[in-house]
Amino acid sequence: MDTTILSQPHSDSDHATPCCGAVAVDFSLDSAHTAALADRLKALADATRLHMLDLFAEHAQPLCVCDITSQFNLRQPTISHHLRILREAGFISGEKRGVWSYYWVTDEGKRALSMVKALM
Repeated sequence: MDTTILSQPHSDSDHATPCCGAVAVDFSLDSAHTAALADRLKALADATRLHMLDLFAEHAQPLCVCDITSQFNLRQPTISHHLRILREAGFISGEKRGVWSYYWVTDEGKRALSMVKALM
C-alpha cells in the first residue's frame, strides 16, 4: 500500500500562514496496481477496440482476423495494432492456425465490457 503525505487544509483567512502539519494518507492501490489499471483502461478507451470487444463477445466461436478486418473500415495493420492492445490487456486471446490468426474474448474481456456498458 502506498502512503503519501498531504498537507491539511486551511481556511481562506490563513493564506499568509503556512500549512499546519502533514497527514499520512494510505491509498488502497499501490503504484504498480494503479499503473496496470490505467493501462487496461487505456485499452478500453478507444471506440474501435470497444467495438471489437463487443464483436468478440457476441460470437461463441473464435473469429478469424480476416472476418474481423471485414467489419471495420481500417487497414489490416491497424486492426492488428488494436488486437495486440486488447490481447496485452488480457481482454482477448488468440492462436495461429496455419496462416490465419483466430481471436476470442476472455472472461476478463467480458467482465470489462459489461462494466463499460454499465457506465452508459
